[in-house]
Amino acid sequence: MTDASDIPVRVRPEVAALPPYKQGRQAGSDAFKLSSNENPFDPLPGVLDQVREIGGFNRYPDASAARLRARLAERFGVSDDAVHIGAGSVSILAQLVQATAGPGDEVIYAWRSFEAYPWLAIVAGATAVPVPLGLGARHDLDAMATAITERTRAIIVCSPNNPTGPVVTQAEFDAFVEKVPADVLVILDEAYAEFVTAPDAVDGLRAPGGHPRANVVVLRTFSKAFGLAGLRVGYAVGHPRVLDAARSTAIPLSVTAHAEVAALASLDAESELLERVSVIAARRDALVAALRETGWDVPDAQGNFVWLPAGDETIDIAERFVEAGLIVRPFAGDGIRISVGEHESVEKVLGIAGSVVGTLPEGHRGRAASVEK
Repeated sequence: MTDASDIPVRVRPEVAALPPYKQGRQAGSDAFKLSSNENPFDPLPGVLDQVREIGGFNRYPDASAARLRARLAERFGVSDDAVHIGAGSVSILAQLVQATAGPGDEVIYAWRSFEAYPWLAIVAGATAVPVPLGLGARHDLDAMATAITERTRAIIVCSPNNPTGPVVTQAEFDAFVEKVPADVLVILDEAYAEFVTAPDAVDGLRAPGGHPRANVVVLRTFSKAFGLAGLRVGYAVGHPRVLDAARSTAIPLSVTAHAEVAALASLDAESELLERVSVIAARRDALVAALRETGWDVPDAQGNFVWLPAGDETIDIAERFVEAGLIVRPFAGDGIRISVGEHESVEKVLGIAGSVVGTLPEGHRGRAASVEK
């Protein structure tokens, strides 16, 4: 869709020009779905049992998810009103952008990063300001700081960066926040925080009481590490009045009772779930090392996915994976994100990746210098 000429009602032209969000391609029963960064492990039986006991589809849920808010507030040493629950962290991100930015305002984010960032800004009526990633497919925080103007209302930092994988370090983030005006919102999107093993990575909730700067809101989710992607529940920790603004823009009753109970049950089973996370992280590290051995120049990976910088060859190479029963996530002109899935998928991924890397042109950004064609 590029214009509003074929829409029977008046639609904002900038919205009409936006492509709808494109979910990771679904997989058939004979394929591995490695396109949506889902947890390959089934939910724990105890979590499923508690969800099944709820019933009550005819009743609305608690609009504030008060029990989950209280549990997370105690965990992070904050008041209940310093926690906000949403239908996935992306819904809270949308609320924060709508609360802070409108026509004439700007929202800054790194690019390439999560594909929702630009359209969240545009839907709010604001101007999206993408800042290219730096070396190693990492956030260029100096360039992002330089991009701040008097019109900047929100800045999004994604760590680990989706889809490329590297983290922002704690030192880098702290130095960056000092450069941001105190009345500009900084959103630290940590959807993949539980998978991080780098000791110097930023942790927005490392200190009791949340981040010390009132203009920083930290986002986390139960979709990835906790395996609740199908129930849609995420949370934010930040200044209560900032979160009040987000709550004012939220669609009421969007977090189901089943999602809240599943999140609480997952916190009860956290040690067992994090054992699974450590398995995925180790599988990720082994996959990165093996991809580099095949000749791919793979950036550091700290989420539950790896990035192949395939550039102009992205679509053709992605199709090779699909033909082999591996559903991956291509971003045309940039690269391919491959979720860390079932153990049985790893060798298949390496086989296809190794078979195509030698076909990349000399000097291609995805090809290590030592690879022979």
